[in-house]
Amino acid sequence: MHTYDPSWNKADHDGHGTEMAGLALYGDLAEVLATAAPVQLTHNLESVKSLPPYGQNPPQLYGDITAESIARAEVQNPIQNRVVCLTFSATDDRDRGRPSSWSARIDNLCSGFDDDYQRLIVVAAGNTPAEERHHYPHSNMSDSGIHDPGQSWNAITVGAFTEKGYIDPAEYPGWPVIAPVGDLSPCSSTSMTWQRPWPTKPDVVFEGGNMAIDPTVGNADYVDSLQLLSTCFQHTTKPFVTTGDTSAATALATRMAAVLMAQYPDYWPETIRALLVHSAEWTEEMLERFKPQKKRDYENLLRYTGYGVPDLTRALWSAENTVTLIAQDSLQPFDKKGSSYVTHDLNLHKIPWPTDILQELGEILVEMKVTLSYFIESNPARRGWGRKYSYASHGLRFDVKRSLETFDAFRQRINQKARDEEGGRKTDSPSDTEWILGANLRKLGSIHSDTWRGTAAELADRGYVAVYPVIGWWRENPRHQRWNKRARYSLVVSIRSPETDVELYSAVQNIIKLVPR
Repeated sequence: MHTYDPSWNKADHDGHGTEMAGLALYGDLAEVLATAAPVQLTHNLESVKSLPPYGQNPPQLYGDITAESIARAEVQNPIQNRVVCLTFSATDDRDRGRPSSWSARIDNLCSGFDDDYQRLIVVAAGNTPAEERHHYPHSNMSDSGIHDPGQSWNAITVGAFTEKGYIDPAEYPGWPVIAPVGDLSPCSSTSMTWQRPWPTKPDVVFEGGNMAIDPTVGNADYVDSLQLLSTCFQHTTKPFVTTGDTSAATALATRMAAVLMAQYPDYWPETIRALLVHSAEWTEEMLERFKPQKKRDYENLLRYTGYGVPDLTRALWSAENTVTLIAQDSLQPFDKKGSSYVTHDLNLHKIPWPTDILQELGEILVEMKVTLSYFIESNPARRGWGRKYSYASHGLRFDVKRSLETFDAFRQRINQKARDEEGGRKTDSPSDTEWILGANLRKLGSIHSDTWRGTAAELADRGYVAVYPVIGWWRENPRHQRWNKRARYSLVVSIRSPETDVELYSAVQNIIKLVPR
């Protein structure tokens, strides 16, 4: 236990921190206590008290306070892998997607701008006004949006959905549940009102509880059975307490990230972040809400619930009919040629497809999902944040070789796409109809994920994924002397077949064993 101000008492004076700690450690205790199975923990818990016992922190110091709070834990144990959980946000200055000094500081804490130490930071999307939640879902979509610092490019911004829908009719006669089970929670803010080129947020959603309408007044109210159960800071008199909203969802997301990090200690923060997004899927209720057919519909869905609900089992393991491949790599986006600064590296990843099996499946539909995760550095010159290419140090993109496309033609197409993006031209093509989001929609922010759907025979000939850079301030502002810096990234590729008897995992494993090291 630590405090930002050494003069503060380390104990929880409010209760919120203890509630989030319980969820980050155990998950929803309503589920844990419903079984007699032993609880086996794989991760530790640290706390840093960042809010004062009295009064408020100065808003202009939010970024510095966050950085110092993280440093308190790191100094105590510098070699420990950790996930940072940030569940408080600002509500007095909405930026509608534009960077703030707080979100930019978090971006640089993630990227290691000051110390070359990358961090995984999970932040809450922020809550809608409680007095407006009876207008669900309009209140989620028309509110000013994700709270500062949730617009951070590098942090995992977490919204809330709900699978809680039971109310005891004897105790609450005539109280209707607000959100349908499987849909966005009434508390969760969105980025529906944001404008491009800012990222779509939240990135993912976790359980945040539900609410009901009090029929006597017509307003939204909390009901215990619709909330999560966690630890209470007054534990000697009240061991458990109900809790919820996007803070609770963020604590659950942090827990999943910590479990993944414990299972795979060699994975970078960028990789753990990628696995959360890569394992996420939209529920039927989310899809029903928007009935997506066009790219614009999917953009609204992204701004509403991000990439959906992550699945721990899917993130941890590959099934026989599903295989996930992970690459941790780097490239140098830019270089100097004479007096000019130019784009430099392009990485091509050869994917060990089980070509024979895919060709045998023929016209059976399969899915390929690709997720690219990397951290950007924010421009030290805040004055130019509003201009194109001026905030992010660099951008990375991915593309996959098309069926019947030669290797040389693939390279030429990627080079052309990089030039098109730098020139501000759209990069979607007719073949992007096979991708759910398409190149123009998935390029926002610093994590890009998309799903291709087609036949197994078509997928058999798509065994290359390109990762290439696009312009950023590293190149446009060479006076900062970062134009030749390398950029890390994590690439996650998975293929899935509806045929449960197709042994994709074993086939790919055998291919990898034959590759010389």
